Amino acid sequence: MSAPPSPSSGPLTTLDRLWLTEAVRLREEHAGPLEDDEANRRARAQGGELAELIEYRALWLARRDGLIDALRHWRQGARLAGFALALLALFTGAGLAWAALGDGQRPVNVFWALGSLLGLNLLTLLGWLLGFFLAGDSGGALGRLWLWLSEKLARDARAVQLAPALLTVLEQRRLGRWLLGLGVHGLWLLAMGSALLTLLALLATRRYGFVWETTILGEGAFVGLTQVLGTLPSLLGFGMPDIDQIRASGTLANDFESARQSWAGWLVGVVLVYGLLPRLLLTLFCLWRWRRGRAALRLDLQLPAYRLLRERLQPPSERLGISDAAPQRLHVPGSGTQLNGGGDGAVIVAIELDQSQPWPPKLPGSVADAGVLDDREQRRRLLDQLTRFPPQRLAIACDPRRSPDRGTLALIGELSRCAASTRVWLMQAPAGQALDSQRLQDWHQALDGLGLDHASSAPLSWLENGHD
Repeated sequence: MSAPPSPSSGPLTTLDRLWLTEAVRLREEHAGPLEDDEANRRARAQGGELAELIEYRALWLARRDGLIDALRHWRQGARLAGFALALLALFTGAGLAWAALGDGQRPVNVFWALGSLLGLNLLTLLGWLLGFFLAGDSGGALGRLWLWLSEKLARDARAVQLAPALLTVLEQRRLGRWLLGLGVHGLWLLAMGSALLTLLALLATRRYGFVWETTILGEGAFVGLTQVLGTLPSLLGFGMPDIDQIRASGTLANDFESARQSWAGWLVGVVLVYGLLPRLLLTLFCLWRWRRGRAALRLDLQLPAYRLLRERLQPPSERLGISDAAPQRLHVPGSGTQLNGGGDGAVIVAIELDQSQPWPPKLPGSVADAGVLDDREQRRRLLDQLTRFPPQRLAIACDPRRSPDRGTLALIGELSRCAASTRVWLMQAPAGQALDSQRLQDWHQALDGLGLDHASSAPLSWLENGHD
C-alpha cells in the first residue's frame, strides 16, 4: 500500500493551502473531530512553526479524505460557471445594442437608445457601490450566482464546505469584495465591450437616422444634456453634433444626413466613456487589490480550533526547545533492538503475538528488530520513530489465528506508509495447532484490499537484499 502523496506535492498555491486548511476546520466544526493521529504525527515529524504544522495536518487529511480532488472539481465547476456567465454577458451586450438601434427602418431616438445601452449597467453599478460602502456586500447577485453555479457544477458532495471556506479565508483581509467585484466588473466589461462592438458593426452596415422626442421638455434641455454628455468623449476625439444639428434632430420631417455621423460618433463615445471605461477601471482596481491582499494572507491562529491543535502538534515538552544534541539511536518500544536513524535500512516488527510464537526470528545483521507491539503507547512511539526515519524495507509479522480487525488493519496501513516498501508475514501456526482456512482467507482479502504483498514464509532474504 503506497503512502498518500506528501501535502507539499502538487500544484497547490498558498491560497489553495489556506483554503483547504479552512475547509478541514469547518468540516470538523460541523461533523466533529476527524481521525487524525497519523496526520498529527507526520506534522510533528515535519517540524516548523505552528501555522505550518496546522497546514500540513489539514492538507494530509484533505488528501486522505479526497478533499483535494473535490477542490479540483469545484475549480472545474467555477470555470464552467464563469464561462457560462461570460457567454451570457456577451449575448446581453449584443442584445442591448440591437435593441437600442433596431433594424434601421425607423429613426433612432438617441436618448432612448442611450438608456437602453447604459441604463441597466449604471443601475447595477450604483447597486454595487451602495453595497460596497454601506452593506459591505460587494459581490452582488452575479457574485452569489457564480458561487452557487460553481457548487452545482462541481457535482461533488465533498465540496460542500469549499465555498464557505473560501469566503472565510477571504474575509480575513476583506478580500471577498475584491474577488467577487473582479468577477462582477469583468462580466459587465465583457457585456459593454460586446455592446460597443455590436453598435459599431450596426452603424457600419446600416443607415440610421437619429432624433429626440419629448412632450413636456423643451429643446434647451436636450441641447444642454447632449453637450454635457459629449464633453468627455470629445476629449478623446469623438464627434459631437453642434447646436443646430441637435435642434434639427427634434423634427422628424427634417433631413438628418449631415448629422448622422456626428450622432453616431457621440453615441459611441458616450457608451465607451460612461459604460465601458468605468467597468474597466474598476476591474483593474479590484484585480490590483486582490493580488495585493492575496499575497498577505495568513492562517488565523486565534481561531479556537487552531488554539486547541497547539497542544497536539506542539506539546509543551517540544516547545521548550532543544537542550541536548539528537542521539544517534532512538529508544524502540517493546523487546526489540534499537533502530538506525537512516532511511535505507530494513526493519521487522510483530503485532500482538502470544507466547506460543517465538520472537524474534534469527535475523541478518542488517535487519533491525522493532519488537512486538502490544499496546497503544508502543505503537505510538514506533510510528513516531518510523515517521522521522522511514526505512527502505519493512516486514510486519502477524498471527493469522487472530481475526483481521479494523484496528489491526489500520495499524498495518499506518506502518506501511512509513516505509518505501512493505510486506506482511502471516506466520505459521505453532506445532500441533491448525490455522482456520476461512480466517486465513479473510486476512488475504484484507491485505489485498490494502495493496500489500503478503506470504506465509519469513521475508528475511528480501529484508536483507531487497529481493527474494
